[in-house]
Parts: sequence; structure tokens; C-alpha cells
Amino acid sequence: MKVDAVSPLAPARFPDLPHIAGVEAAIGRAGFYKHERPDLLLVRCPPGTKAAGVFTTNAVGSAPTDWCKQALQAARGGARGLLVNAGCANSFTGAAGDAACKRAITEAGAAIGVEPREMLAASTGVIGVVLNDSKITGALLKMELAPVRWPDAAAAIMTTDTFAKGAGATCKIDGVTVNIAGIAKGSGMIAPDMATMLAFVFTDAALSAPVLKTLLRAETEASFNSVTVDGDRSTNDCVLLYATGQAKVPPIADAKDPRLAEFRGALSRVLADLAIQIVRDGEGATKLVTVNVEGAQSDASAKKIARTICESPLVKTAIAGEDANWGRIVMAIGRADQPVQRDMIAVRFGDNVAAIHGAVAPDYDEAAMSAYMKSAELEITVNVGPGAGRARMYTCDLTKRYVEINGDYRS
Repeated sequence: MKVDAVSPLAPARFPDLPHIAGVEAAIGRAGFYKHERPDLLLVRCPPGTKAAGVFTTNAVGSAPTDWCKQALQAARGGARGLLVNAGCANSFTGAAGDAACKRAITEAGAAIGVEPREMLAASTGVIGVVLNDSKITGALLKMELAPVRWPDAAAAIMTTDTFAKGAGATCKIDGVTVNIAGIAKGSGMIAPDMATMLAFVFTDAALSAPVLKTLLRAETEASFNSVTVDGDRSTNDCVLLYATGQAKVPPIADAKDPRLAEFRGALSRVLADLAIQIVRDGEGATKLVTVNVEGAQSDASAKKIARTICESPLVKTAIAGEDANWGRIVMAIGRADQPVQRDMIAVRFGDNVAAIHGAVAPDYDEAAMSAYMKSAELEITVNVGPGAGRARMYTCDLTKRYVEINGDYRS
């Protein structure tokens, strides 16, 4: 598989992330890739750390997602360790995959002094291949924990990604500074219905596992569940949120506690930032596209319409060709199987009105529209009726390079 140059939509540099007290990491190479690159991340958090996760709704699932669900439930959200490998998804591998996952977690936990029941795991890569855990065991011998170097940690979990993804924020709880730092990977096989990639977020706030779970589920909806690259939902998707409790602030055990208002906003920004970076790194992408839907019967209906537009191959290829073919957007609205008022449909590209009141705009300007389509970042807004439902989703264009990347994935 040929590694692409960095996406033209990539941020200028990896951001400076805040320090999360007590979190250590080790980077290694197990050799799941033919070329020389890190493919293993091991993280240790201090005693008392709590965690929560959201996972793919793909019915196939994977050994590591199964492990995480069971471990979080058994330990009531207690989790101190994380093992992530890139290059092998260990999905659709049956009992052999489950056993390999357990062995890898046990060895990793032993290496950092954490019980297996407090270890979580994630894998990404080729589906249908059993994890060769002996490679991980060998790599662990050369890995040493140190304060987290976020760019290196983010690079170690990449697959077809062209740049490492990170986001952070600082806020206050009860007047005390609290930090949030997260990394993610994702480039293809990206669609809503959970998380659609891997993301690991850490905070030094003192939050209970139920609070973390409530916050994560709510904020995932507006971030990772609002992006799509190709409409395919991975078998291995997960977002894990760890709270070390190292900040000098009283513990919070109620998600409705008003002291969480600023923290919730900060967490929302971090998750949204990571999610949009994934779209910026969509396989072969040259355009970042924001799609807004207004006037729908409900927010849920608006989101289904937005997703249909975002995942339409005809819409996405028109955008790749810088063609303002708004008729394809109208088509996508109509096939979303949601209540719409045809004679109220309006379509706008940025400030350029293409259609209004169910027909082409009287002052439609093809030249202005074509000029706008050359932008690297585009915003499409549609109105579908008199309702109050609204939604926003993010996607990218569909280029020849996407076909090449996925045609050569295992080569």
C-alpha cells in the first residue's frame, strides 16, 4: 500500500496539547507493517482513573471492542491502561482472535504493572486476520513509559492517515484549571452510528464513570456521529475517555452538576476538532464540505437528509470536479425518504443561491458558483420545508485517489 503525501486539507502543524498529570505512554514497533513505522501504543494512567467508551454499531464488531465493553462493565469504569495496535484489526477472527487479544492485554498489563481487568484495547487495520500477539510481546521488551509525547502517540495509531491528529483544551471546574487532551486516527471507512474511527481522550478532572459515559455519548452525537467520508462503518470503532482525577478539584458524580458546564463545552470542542480532522484526512480528499439542513420535520429527519447528501457518490464526485451541480443535491434530498416540501426546497453554496422556492434561483450566477467551488472548504445549506429540524454534517469529496487507495489496500 502506497503511503500518500499529507492531505492538502491538513492543519499546518500538530497542536500543542496540555499536560495530563499521571498519564504515561510508550511507543513501539511490532512489525504489522512491511515498512518501518511505529504501530504500537501503550498508555498507563494513575490509580483511581475512571473511563467510559462508545463503540461501533457494526454487527460484526471485533475482539478488542468486545473486550472493552466487558472490562468497563466488570470494573465499573475503572481503567488504568490502554493498548493500541495498528496494522491488524483482529476483527472477524472468532475465538482465536479473542484469545490473542486477551494474551496481548495480559502481557501489556504486566509490563506496566496494571491488572488485565483494568486494561482496555483497540486495534485497527486489515479485517479477518488474527492478531499475532507474539509480535506485541516482543515489542513490549523494548518499550519504556515516559510522559506522553502526543504527536508520537497519534502517529503510532495511524493506518491510511496522512497526518497525526490531536486536539486539546483547558477549562475550569470550581475555579480550578482542568486539562483535556485527545488523539484520533481515521481516514477511510468513516460513517456515523457511533464513532467511526479510534479516538482516545484524557482529562485530569475527577469524574465518575457514569458521568464520563453520559458526557461522551451526548458529545459524540455532534462530533464523530456527524462526519462521514464514504458511508462505511468500521468493525473496530471506539472512543475512550479517561479521567485521572489528578486535578485538585472535588469529584463530580452527577452529569447534571452545573459545575460541569465549562468542561462539557471544552470536551465538545475537542471531540469536534478530532472528528473534523478525520474528514480533512479523508482518503484522497481535496475538499472539506459542511452540509447544513434546515426546515426539516425534526432534527433526526434533518440529519438523515444531511447524511444522504454527504454520502451521495454523485454529489461527492461533482464536488471533486468543482462542479456546482445542485441538481444532484436536490436528488439526494428527495431520496432520503424524509418528509420535505418540494416547493420550499432551497439550495445555497456559501452565499451563492442556486435554488429557491423549489426552482432555480432567478439570479443564479454560474460563474460565481464555479468560482466558489474551487475553494478547499465549502459550505452547502439546504432548506426543505417549514419545520424546526436542523442538522450539520461534515464530509469530503470523492476522488480517483480514494479508489486507488482502497484498491491497493492489502497490496
